[in-house]
Amino acid sequence: MLTGPMLIVAFVIALAFLFLLIIKWKVEPFLALTVIAFGTAIAIGIPLKEVPGIVTAGFGNTLTGVGILIGLGVIFGSFLGASGAVEKIAGSLLKLFGIKKSPAGLALTGTVVSIPVFFDAAFVILSGLLKSLATRTGISIITFVTALGIGLITSHNMIAPTPGPMVVAENTGSDLGLFILYGIICAIPATLVGGFLYGKYIGKRVQATVDELEAVQAEPESKRKEISTGLSFGMLILPIALILMNTISKMLFPGTGLASFFGFVGDKNIALLISVLVAIIVLRPYISENYNSLYSESISTAGMIVLITGAGGAFGAVINHSGIGDYLITTMQSWSIPVLLLAFIFSQILRASLGSSTVALVTTSSIMGPLVLDLGVSPILLGLAICAGGIGLSLPNDSGFWVVNRFGKLTVTQTLRVWTLGGFIAGLTALAAVYALSLFSGILPGL
Repeated sequence: MLTGPMLIVAFVIALAFLFLLIIKWKVEPFLALTVIAFGTAIAIGIPLKEVPGIVTAGFGNTLTGVGILIGLGVIFGSFLGASGAVEKIAGSLLKLFGIKKSPAGLALTGTVVSIPVFFDAAFVILSGLLKSLATRTGISIITFVTALGIGLITSHNMIAPTPGPMVVAENTGSDLGLFILYGIICAIPATLVGGFLYGKYIGKRVQATVDELEAVQAEPESKRKEISTGLSFGMLILPIALILMNTISKMLFPGTGLASFFGFVGDKNIALLISVLVAIIVLRPYISENYNSLYSESISTAGMIVLITGAGGAFGAVINHSGIGDYLITTMQSWSIPVLLLAFIFSQILRASLGSSTVALVTTSSIMGPLVLDLGVSPILLGLAICAGGIGLSLPNDSGFWVVNRFGKLTVTQTLRVWTLGGFIAGLTALAAVYALSLFSGILPGL
């Protein structure tokens, strides 16, 4: 089995072949990812009898987290769209922020929503706004995808109580309240720079494909009953509120029956299932389309997204099994780099190679957290630098890459330019904010 630098070489070659298959030779992403997952496993020397199990386990484990979510999310989004709820919500955002600043409004909305809600669930729920906002404003849908995706992933990595930042705060011995406060302070500029400003920049330079151009055309008028703004927001917020109640009940009433109840209804899959059932009943008067057609279109769309997302997880599982994370840890511990920058780089490289921001944050903080006193740095600053490193460089071995790719209706090249690079810029901005906070060490509490 390959070890040391050859693992890095194998990973880079695997990505290069994957991009060739999808971008140059136009191979369907699901097939390309599956071929690369098996091929990489064989190339790095995993015993042949173990290869099928590793690949299929990676596929299945990924879908354990997002499979049902994607299916329900697509159905939920279809009902919100068919009822006119998405257009109402988009119109309200435009009134609040104005046309020019509507991407900033969507980015900040994503930042707030992703505090209690996992990235994948939040992106699926809010992705229906992309089409409507692009139609109403004339602004490129690419800009809105960037704003939403970067807003969500920044908050997901910087602000507890999402799992990554929570573990980082614990491993570094940081005060959780202050860690959340300073995480918000760092997340806002990162969201605005990586999501809003970069989104406006890239939206003017990436041309929409034919499918995307068709996607942002206004829908024909129908005789459906007009839905109210309040009901529209109520339906969108329902799954978010259920998930949020799960989080709050765990914090305020741990170990109680109330926490158990909300732990069930607030599970992201159950919360979305409840929301779909409510939508079927409550939105019926506002939908003129045939329900069977909505179901068929939704299931067809969800099926391909599930396959591609699972295959991305399979590729990531092979890379994880290779031991590349352990090699990178050993290598970087010998680098003579300022500690905050080292923490960022450590986390960023693990994020790119392992395909999971949460794993990158947990691994990095597990190594560097116990060394806080020896390193002579504020635990909060060290933790935030680690969190900043988990934001960007999402590659095809990350299932989130494919969620954005499919729900954002992007090509792979566009996903790299919009999502991967946008996240990297947001991460650098968050790191800059951490360094700015370090100037006030000894002045601000906890620093």
